[in-house]
Amino acid sequence: MKRHYHLLIIDPQNDFCDLPVEANSPAVPALPVPGAHQDMLRVASLIDQGGAGLSAITVTLDSHHRYDVAHPTFWRTAEGTAPGPFTQISAADVRAGRFAPRDEAALPRALAYLDALESAGRYQLMVWPVHCEIGSWGHNVHDAVRAAYNAWEEARHAVVAKVGKGSNPWTEHYSAVMAEVPDPTDPASQLNRELIASLSQADTVYITGEAGSHCVKATTEHIADHVDPRKLVLVTDCMSPVSGFENQYLEFAQAMQRRGARLATSAEVLPELLANAENK
Repeated sequence: MKRHYHLLIIDPQNDFCDLPVEANSPAVPALPVPGAHQDMLRVASLIDQGGAGLSAITVTLDSHHRYDVAHPTFWRTAEGTAPGPFTQISAADVRAGRFAPRDEAALPRALAYLDALESAGRYQLMVWPVHCEIGSWGHNVHDAVRAAYNAWEEARHAVVAKVGKGSNPWTEHYSAVMAEVPDPTDPASQLNRELIASLSQADTVYITGEAGSHCVKATTEHIADHVDPRKLVLVTDCMSPVSGFENQYLEFAQAMQRRGARLATSAEVLPELLANAENK
């Protein structure tokens, strides 16, 4: 009997891919993850070669406004300049005057957010380069991945599900399942029950995407809170960590193994998909 295999591709977007530099190209990835371009080529190849064994594909899309609590556009330093990328900001920093929202009226809400974020114990606010701005080239899906899943859609007369995340500028949204601090007034930041229900129906969920240290990590951890972790497979050569966060990625992968998830390469996954394609 054919099994329900679901491919989850987390944030396979241009801004996260270390794409080859093309002469005279005005488009430059904002937050390239070393190895991501090759990761995405392997994802595309897995769909091209083994897509007949997949019952469903879901793609998540990091989707931000330029003004966002995790972008330099939101903050200023005590000297009045924008904080540099990869700056961490704590509630204590803001109370001490080391950082402040550019909009003074945003201070109470920003502090409340930082307090809630830090009490959750998962992350401290990180200022990232402006990335995956809605409507921009960087927001688009890597060309090879999109071409592969487009062909899959046409062959199966099916639709690849697209899940947006991150459009609320007041909270970080690494996980496609829910924001780091859900906004009670914004259902899109709260638990994505539709996504959880879709993944729960699968016999196996193959997880790929970027970055392994952040959005893949956060999404997978949340999925494992609602779906049997033994259903999850981290396709390790189809994801990479942000530079400097390699240990965070390794610790995540090891923790998921302890919870029952499996780690496999795309070469190990492909025979499973091909065998499933032969089942009736």
